[in-house]
Amino acid sequence: MEQCNQPVRRDWAAWHDAYDEPGSALSRRLWTVQQRLREAVDAAPQGRIRAISLCAGQGRDLIGALRDHPRRDDLAGRLVELDPANVRRAGAAARDAGLKRVSAVVGDASRTDAYAGAVPANVVLVCGVFGNIADVDIERTIGHLPQLCAPGASVVWTRNRQPPDVTPRIREWFAEHDFEERWISPPEESAYGVGMHRFTGTPQPLRRGGQMFTFVGYDVLRKGRPWPE
Repeated sequence: MEQCNQPVRRDWAAWHDAYDEPGSALSRRLWTVQQRLREAVDAAPQGRIRAISLCAGQGRDLIGALRDHPRRDDLAGRLVELDPANVRRAGAAARDAGLKRVSAVVGDASRTDAYAGAVPANVVLVCGVFGNIADVDIERTIGHLPQLCAPGASVVWTRNRQPPDVTPRIREWFAEHDFEERWISPPEESAYGVGMHRFTGTPQPLRRGGQMFTFVGYDVLRKGRPWPE
């Protein structure tokens, strides 16, 4: 889950290794996200379920949640990720899990064009995104979600709770754009935040050529360095 239009060179495949460390914050977050995703799929209408994942990384959240889910064969998913190594791993994991209609594609997840033909979706993952972009872009991304969501769609998102904790503002922005809060991780789990919202508004047509955010990177944001061009 992490590289979009990020110019900083980083080994994003190795970044995922922390998911394999028992008890790590990332492994706990992954488990929580997978639980919310299973609930989202449970709540989806009968028939085909469309899912998309922004900055999908290796797809561990969606693939792990669906591997043994009773409705796994109903789901058609698109995992959008810029790092080719992670896309290859996600594709191999989907095939290994028998998820024949889940595809991993190399693309810029910040651009609306990346979702043409895959929306409106019943399940939208915005995991590993909000902690790597400016607050104004978090709000802008949430404002774009009605273009990606089907009626009643579930959106699962993450954002670290390190000071300043932006989680309360994120919850307000979702409410302003016709999303009903269904679940939020408890504040005592300070290492990460996970939320799930249900879209109660009217879907909007996908507007091609739009940019939802600029991927800055959590390290740049924390140190307050100038953003890369």
